[in-house]
Amino acid sequence: MQQEAYGEVFLINKPLEWTSFDVVKKVRNALRIKKVGHAGTLDPLATGLLIVCAGRMTKQIEGFMGQEKEYTGTFVLGATTESFDLEKPIIPVADPSSITLEQVQAAIQQLTGNIFQVPPMHSAIKVDGKRVYASARLGIEVKMEARPVEVREFELTRFENSEVDFRICCSKGTYIRSLARDLGELLDVGAYLKSLCRTRIGDHSLTNAHELPQLVEEIKSRHNENLPGLN
Repeated sequence: MQQEAYGEVFLINKPLEWTSFDVVKKVRNALRIKKVGHAGTLDPLATGLLIVCAGRMTKQIEGFMGQEKEYTGTFVLGATTESFDLEKPIIPVADPSSITLEQVQAAIQQLTGNIFQVPPMHSAIKVDGKRVYASARLGIEVKMEARPVEVREFELTRFENSEVDFRICCSKGTYIRSLARDLGELLDVGAYLKSLCRTRIGDHSLTNAHELPQLVEEIKSRHNENLPGLN
């Protein structure tokens, strides 16, 4: 089989603090081919399902990116950060101890359905041809326009000691960090994203994903058995 005919899709549990490109580079080096890409960025501080396509399957990337995503994680009330997650230092906003479960649920209801969302400044979106996170790191403020997204499900799974655990099903382009910011603003106490895990992309589940070190070893072992498409 020729290299041009090779194609494969990998479901990977992205490790904490790895960039999505770090994962792609690791798989690319193991496969020894250049045509490898991922189907939707996960921030370095997020974990969970990353779909990596190789060879002719890179043509499927756009299709995967357009599918619904599911996330679980934790918001913290009472503070915020410039990036709305733990990439930047925590900035206290207001004492959240008086916030009730009913208030949190009411705010969540306002953030469910078809909504308009302003992406975070520390994101990979391009404005005037430049990544906005690059401008943010230089201290340059870029005007971000609100974009339509769908939050089909926003389930509160735990509310304790100012922490809000959640499960969210949402459309392409939804920023969970922005939902943290918006939740904090609705409650007037601020909020940031403490942890995030992507559990599903379309019909593909994290439960079926490979751990990266084991996947790399498997790919390398297959090279010794003439991996299809790499002869």
